[in-house]
Amino acid sequence: MPLRETLARVDADLAAGRIPVARQRLRGLISSFPHDLTLRRRLAEVYRLYGDAAEAGRWMYLEEDRNADETAAFEARYGSPGWRMKALAWQGPEAKAGTAFAEEQLVAVRTACAEKLGHPVDWDDRDVLEGEHETPSQPWTVGGVLAGVGCLVAVLAFLAIWVNGLVALFD
Repeated sequence: MPLRETLARVDADLAAGRIPVARQRLRGLISSFPHDLTLRRRLAEVYRLYGDAAEAGRWMYLEEDRNADETAAFEARYGSPGWRMKALAWQGPEAKAGTAFAEEQLVAVRTACAEKLGHPVDWDDRDVLEGEHETPSQPWTVGGVLAGVGCLVAVLAFLAIWVNGLVALFD
C-alpha cells in the first residue's frame, strides 16, 4: 500500500479511536521507511496517547525538539547502547538521517555500542546485542497486572471446580 494511502488510514484510525491499529500501521511504515523522521514523530504522538513516555522518547530520539523527560525514560528503559541501537530500528548509514542532529544522535549511539562491545558495529548488524546481558525493563502496567490477576483467578476457579468434582465423585 502506498505511503499516502497508509497515512490516510492512520488518520482515519486515529479519528475513529483505533489507536492500536494506527500504531501498527505506523510501525510498519517505519520498518519500510526507516529514514523518514516524520513517521517517527507521528508514532511518538500515538505513544503519547497511551501515556508511554519511554516509547514516545524512543521515536522522538532523533529530533532536536524532543522532550527531555521522554528521552530520559527511553534511555532508562533501553539502558545500554546495544538495546538503544536495536530500539531505534535504523537501517543503513547515519548520513541518510536528513538532519545534522539526527545524524549526530545515531553516530553517538553506534559509537557507544562499538566501544562497549569492543569492535566496530553498524546499523545493519543483526548481532548488535551479542554480549549484552541486560534486557530493557518494562514498567508494570495496570492492564498487565489485571491480566495476571485474571489468569490467577481462572486457575484457582478451575482448581476449585476440579477439587469439588473429586470430592463429589468419592462422596
